Order: sequence, then structure tokens, then C-alpha cells
Amino acid sequence: MPLTVPVILGSVRSDRIGLRAARFLIARLEARGHIAPLVDPAELGLPLLDRMYKEYPAGTAPEPLERLAKLYRGADAFLMVSAEYNHGVPPALSNTLDYFLEEYYWRPSAICCYSAGQFGGVRAAMPLRAMLAELGMPSIPSLLPIPRLQKVLDADGTPTEAWIETATAKFLDELTWYAEALRAQRQTGTPY
Repeated sequence: MPLTVPVILGSVRSDRIGLRAARFLIARLEARGHIAPLVDPAELGLPLLDRMYKEYPAGTAPEPLERLAKLYRGADAFLMVSAEYNHGVPPALSNTLDYFLEEYYWRPSAICCYSAGQFGGVRAAMPLRAMLAELGMPSIPSLLPIPRLQKVLDADGTPTEAWIETATAKFLDELTWYAEALRAQRQTGTPY
């Protein structure tokens, strides 16, 4: 049975390279038969958080939030594609995530972090991991860091280095295992 795994991109910069990783991961998820819609904060155009989705009276939330709520309620897992801004989580990613809470519960998340340099965004992954757990979608143990992303994936997300395929296959195997396990548990009920 296919999984639904929204791929949430964390950058809105005009020359962002993270879109390469998002395209690559979407293609690999879809090749496994999964549904992997892109959640792009640049496309959503959400303002800085004023009120969460659940704080709007029913049917009055802005259209992008209604669309995301529907997507998230049907999701089995979430995959973050995060840059590293000043050793932290990009503001666009944090803002996009903060609009929701209950929609994330009892679903695993995974973190693909990247940078143009040698560290692959791992310093942002650590605070992001804590944030995801607090939101109710704890991250799987493994990360997929991509150092020098601009050399590893071309503009359309095609790999130019062989290691990324092997690392991604293991990463997605782990995410799939957690997503299937938690989906089975959600079907029997949740603690609240």
C-alpha cells in the first residue's frame, strides 16, 4: 500500500539549491510507489505565523492552510528538506511547520539536510529534530546530509555522484519502515 509523504522544503530564497534535493527525493519516493507532494513555502506565500490553523473558525482559514490540513491529515510521514541558516532551522521551514500541530501526530518525520559547504547542514538538523518531536512527528534516527549539494545533484535533481543513491535508499528504507509501523498502530487507535 503506498505511503503519502509530503516533502517539505525549507527555503524561499530565489537561488535556493534545496529544490534539487526535494526533486530528487520526490522522484525516489515515487519510484517506490509512494505519493510525495512538494510543500513549498515560496509557493504557499504564508505570512509570519499569527494564528495556527486550528485557531481559525471552521472553513475560514486561508486556502493554502486548508489545502495543507487536508494533505497532512492523509499523510503517513513527513520528509523535511532543510538548509542551514546560521547553524539553525531556516525561518521559512519553521514558519510553515508552526501552523499545524495535531495533523502531525503519530507520524514519523525524516530530515534531509544540505549545504553548499562540507557539513551538509547537520547543525540545523539537530534543533530541527527537537522541533519535530515537539510537534508530534519525531524524526527517524538517520539523517540524509548532502554536503556540496550543487555538485551532488543537478538542477532537476539528477544525481551526479553515485554515493547519494545508496545513502538515499537506506534512508528511505528506514522512513518507510517507521511510516508503515506507525500507520498500522494509528489504525488500532492512539493514546488520545
